[in-house]
Formats: sequence, structure tokens, C-alpha cells
Amino acid sequence: MPLPHFLVLIVAVILVAALTLWAAFSATAPMVILAMVALSAAAALHLSQGDRHDHDT
Repeated sequence: MPLPHFLVLIVAVILVAALTLWAAFSATAPMVILAMVALSAAAALHLSQGDRHDHDT
């Protein structure tokens, strides 16, 4: 991957993370609810991957 693409990718990830944190902290929902939503989304994404493995066999 060329260096400019890599740097743009890093900047994009940082900006989206900042936007996500801003949205989470400005929401009136309790932090426990936001944490449960985030964990549920991560679990759903993990389970939707099926039988794909991250390691070589």
C-alpha cells in the first residue's frame, strides 16, 4: 500500500473514532447502555463471520 493511502487511512480512522466518541458522549443515554450496544454490535459482527479463521491451519 502506498504511503499516502496509508496515511489517509490512519487519518480517516482517527476522525471516525473522534466522531463516534463525540456522538456517544453527547447522547443522553447512560454509558452502560452505550457500552452494551457497542459490545452487542461487536459480537454480532464476530458471529456473522461464520467459519472463517484468522489463523493458518
